Amino acid sequence: MKRVVIFASGSGSNAENLIKFFHNSDNVSVIQVLTNNPHAKVLERAKKLKVSAFSFNKIAFTQTSDVLNFLKVAKPDLIVLAGFLWKFPEFILKEFENKVINVHPALLPKFGGKGMYGMNVHEAVVKNKEIETGITIHYVNENYDEGAIIFQAKCDVSPSDTAEDVAVKIHELEMKHFPKVVQKLLE
Repeated sequence: MKRVVIFASGSGSNAENLIKFFHNSDNVSVIQVLTNNPHAKVLERAKKLKVSAFSFNKIAFTQTSDVLNFLKVAKPDLIVLAGFLWKFPEFILKEFENKVINVHPALLPKFGGKGMYGMNVHEAVVKNKEIETGITIHYVNENYDEGAIIFQAKCDVSPSDTAEDVAVKIHELEMKHFPKVVQKLLE
């Protein structure tokens, strides 16, 4: 059984989608949800879906080995960032090389980097009058949104689209493709 740990910072819709996708799988299990936000809705979603979840602070993540040691014990085959907003520490990435992936709400390398998440990305896409955008699933390295690209899916952006319209289109792409890409990586 392949083991997945999800990191999320907010509502957790992608985390919930992944948990539900693998719920009856004989091959993949989401074993843990971790968050840096003790008030994140992802904690409620995980509890409702009977998946262990807890929050941690910045010290436990970046200055001590607390989160790293937890991950070593959990032995995940894949660590999935689903709306997780903190930069992953290099010492954790080194321990789990090529086992940490992220979904980004744009077609990297466009609209990536520090501060480029959620509505910030969608507003930039609309402001720059892009005719298409999409999602990028990529490996995580020491720099924001610069890891090797695993998969991209595109959607059109019409001149009348607002950032909210773009967000809906991106969410649909994430719901459709993210679990399938995770599954393929674990085969």
